[in-house]
Amino acid sequence: MSGPPIEHGTITVRGDKIEAVSRWWGDRMPDENLGNVAVIPGLVNAHTHLDLSGARGLIPPTTPDTFTDWLRGVIAYRRGRAPEQVEADVADGVAECQRYGTTLLGDITAGGASWGVVTCEPVRAVLFWELIGLSEDRLRAAVEDYCDKVRRGPVSGGNLLYPETPLLRWGFSPHAPYSVNHRLATGLLELESEPVAIHLAESPDEFELLTYQAGPFREFLADLGIWNPAAITASLPRFLALHPKVHSPRLYVHANYLHWPMDVPARPNQSVVYCPRTHAAFGHPPHPFREFLKRGVRVCLGTDSLASNPDLDILAEARFVHARYPDFPGDALLRMVTLSGAEALGWADVTGSLEVGKSADFVAVPLPDRDGEPHALLFAPHEGDRRTMFRGAWR
Repeated sequence: MSGPPIEHGTITVRGDKIEAVSRWWGDRMPDENLGNVAVIPGLVNAHTHLDLSGARGLIPPTTPDTFTDWLRGVIAYRRGRAPEQVEADVADGVAECQRYGTTLLGDITAGGASWGVVTCEPVRAVLFWELIGLSEDRLRAAVEDYCDKVRRGPVSGGNLLYPETPLLRWGFSPHAPYSVNHRLATGLLELESEPVAIHLAESPDEFELLTYQAGPFREFLADLGIWNPAAITASLPRFLALHPKVHSPRLYVHANYLHWPMDVPARPNQSVVYCPRTHAAFGHPPHPFREFLKRGVRVCLGTDSLASNPDLDILAEARFVHARYPDFPGDALLRMVTLSGAEALGWADVTGSLEVGKSADFVAVPLPDRDGEPHALLFAPHEGDRRTMFRGAWR
C-alpha cells in the first residue's frame, strides 16, 4: 500500500516488526523462499458476526423486499443457541478467518460473547459491543451492561471483566436505525472514543420506516412487541447528521442503498463497509462503492456472517468484486481489504501495509503459473494454501 508491486521482493523481519522491504538483487540468500506467491499485508475483515458461524446454510438470504423474514430467521437461530454453542461458533469463525489470512477483524458481539475466544487467538480485533433498544429502559440497560463489564466493572469489585489487550480493542455497535433509539444514544456516543459500527441502509424498507414509519419493518417490530415510533429518526439525512461531533472511527456497514447526501460531507473518521457476496446473495442493485470512493469516502470490505455468506474469506470478497468489476483498479481493491480496513478500525499505525516499523503481518498467496499484471494474478481464482505471518511468526 506504500508503493507499487515489487517483483522478486523481499521482506526483512526483526522480532515482530518489518525492518526492510526491497527488491532482491542476489546480494544475500533469503532465509525462506516462498516461491510463486504474492506477499500482501495481513488481510482485514472489517465486518463479521462470529457468533453466527454455526448458521452456514441454515438461513438462506431472501429478496431485498422480504429482508425482515431473514431477520426473523436470525433471531430464532440466536434464541435457540446455548452459551457453549455460541462459544464454539465464535471459535470456528475466528479459526476460519485466520485460515484465510485475516490478521485484523471487526466483530459485532452481543454481550461480549466473542471476548473469551478472540483474546486467546493470534489475531487483532475490534469487538463492537452490540447495543439494541428502542425503549429507553432497554437501551440504558444495555449501556450499563457494557460499562459494568468493560469500563468500570462494579460487579467484580471494580475490576474489568472484559479488558482490552494489546491485540483487542472495544467499540460500540448501536445496531441499526430500526433497532436502537439513536436520539438517546447520541449523548453517550459523543462522550466515548471507541469505534462505532452501524448497520445502515441495508434494505429498501429501511427508508420507508424512517420516512413514513410504515412498511415491513414496522410490522416486524410490532410483532416483536418493541415498536416505538418516538425512537425512529424522521429521515436518513437526519440520522446521518445525528453525531456530527464524534471523532472516533465510524463504520457504516452495508450501505447498500445509501447515496451519500451532499449535506453530510465525508470525514476522515467515516468508512463504508461493503460486504460483496452477502450483497449479491440478497439480490440488491449494484453497490455504490465506486461513487463513495469518488466522493472521498473510505470503503473497506467485510464478509458479514455465515448466515448470509459461504465462508469468511475476505480475499474471496475482493476476488468477487474483481470478477464483477474487472475495470476497477486492482491496487484500490487490495487497499480495501488491507490498509483501508485497518484505518476504519483504528489500527493503521500498526498494521495494514508492508512498511518499515509496522507489525510483521503478511500473507503469502499462491499465484497462477503465468505472467500477468500482479493484481490481476492475485485476484484470479487460484487454489493453494496461504501462509500467514503475524507479529513476526508463522501462524
